[in-house]
Amino acid sequence: MIRLLLVTAMMSSIISLDQVPEEYKLVWSDEFDVDEEPDQNHWAYEYGFVRNQELQWYQPDNAFCHRGTLVIEGRRQRKPNPNYQKGNNNWRKNRPFVEYTSSCLTTRGLHSWKYGVFEVKARIKTQNGLWPAIWFLGVEGEWPSCGEIDLMEYYQGNILANACWGTRRRWQPKWNVSKEPLSFFSDPKWDQKFHLWRMKWDNQKITLFVDGILLNTIDLNQTINTSNKGPRNPFHQPHYLLLNLAIGGQNGGNPTQTPFPSRYEIDFVRVYQKTNK
Repeated sequence: MIRLLLVTAMMSSIISLDQVPEEYKLVWSDEFDVDEEPDQNHWAYEYGFVRNQELQWYQPDNAFCHRGTLVIEGRRQRKPNPNYQKGNNNWRKNRPFVEYTSSCLTTRGLHSWKYGVFEVKARIKTQNGLWPAIWFLGVEGEWPSCGEIDLMEYYQGNILANACWGTRRRWQPKWNVSKEPLSFFSDPKWDQKFHLWRMKWDNQKITLFVDGILLNTIDLNQTINTSNKGPRNPFHQPHYLLLNLAIGGQNGGNPTQTPFPSRYEIDFVRVYQKTNK
């Protein structure tokens, strides 16, 4: 996947968002306080090999709540691919075996939101081959014309904060990407700690933060679909949330030397909207 990089330098960022503005009130959350499977009223799952030629097989078994956190566990786990077809050109079907498993949780079909402040407190591992994400997709239109917001992606030593939308060429996105190396944080124990990712989204712009530091600003006057496969501006429609740990694939890198199981832990997810909505 080719991305048009519009890189934002964190070193020059002055703006920060340390707290939720007073006019916003909590409308939805999951604190993951009960040690059991994730709440089925909040979360659905993706299944199998899904996208980006990633190595993991998505299954619900790899997601569970433990001591107040949602754990998404990547595992090196070999088993037959139930969809295997010898000689098939589809990458989802031409792998005889699954080598890794993980989970992708989504609010699709259950909860979606248009505008607001979104918070996710999480801890990620940064070894090679791991690709954790906090991201959103629009409810109408095919990708990328539905709109995609990546509040957080990590792979190959970089933290990313992105958005994309459609172009005249089907399935070819226009990207706005901010990418910062882990070395920016000057903390050798950064991946041992929880961090707060926050998005503020209104009808003019989307701003993406980590620990109060601005990562990226997306001007919604510029996010116009030139395709006919989705809304003219996909960021003026509701989006649903996805939390996942991918392994390998087009961006994730080689996980061969990475120790497994590897955990992506989410302390909470909170959604705030203006009280006059």
